[in-house]
Amino acid sequence: MTKILLSLHVLAAIVAIGPVTVAASMFPPAARRTVPTGVGTVALLHRICRVYAGVGLTVPVLGLATAAAMGVLGSGWLVTSIALTAAAAGVLAAFVLPRQEEILEQLRGEQAPDHRATVQLAMSTGIFNLLWATVTVLMVVRPGSTTGA
Repeated sequence: MTKILLSLHVLAAIVAIGPVTVAASMFPPAARRTVPTGVGTVALLHRICRVYAGVGLTVPVLGLATAAAMGVLGSGWLVTSIALTAAAAGVLAAFVLPRQEEILEQLRGEQAPDHRATVQLAMSTGIFNLLWATVTVLMVVRPGSTTGA
């Protein structure tokens, strides 16, 4: 059962978090290049982020189930990963998605997006991506892990 849970957890991370990471990274430069009447690409990138963020909720759920099955819930690397995952979700929910919506509304209102807003969005997206990259490294390296890897 552990191998099935771990496989589902990894697949969910790839399928759910990968698209958010890519689409969120593409959003700021796409918004800067978009003329106010051509918001299709930017709207699609925002939709990908929003939908896959919801799908991404399966990643920590499956991760906790896997950790429980492996008996590593109290491990430092896992607790750190949980905290970083929560931080990444917080950055996505509090900064990335709302700023994308604001920029999208500006574009739909036929206004050019504020350059400063796109730069701040890019910074928030970078922080989100860095947090996920750190979680991924912790999942692979697992310092102090007793699972043999």
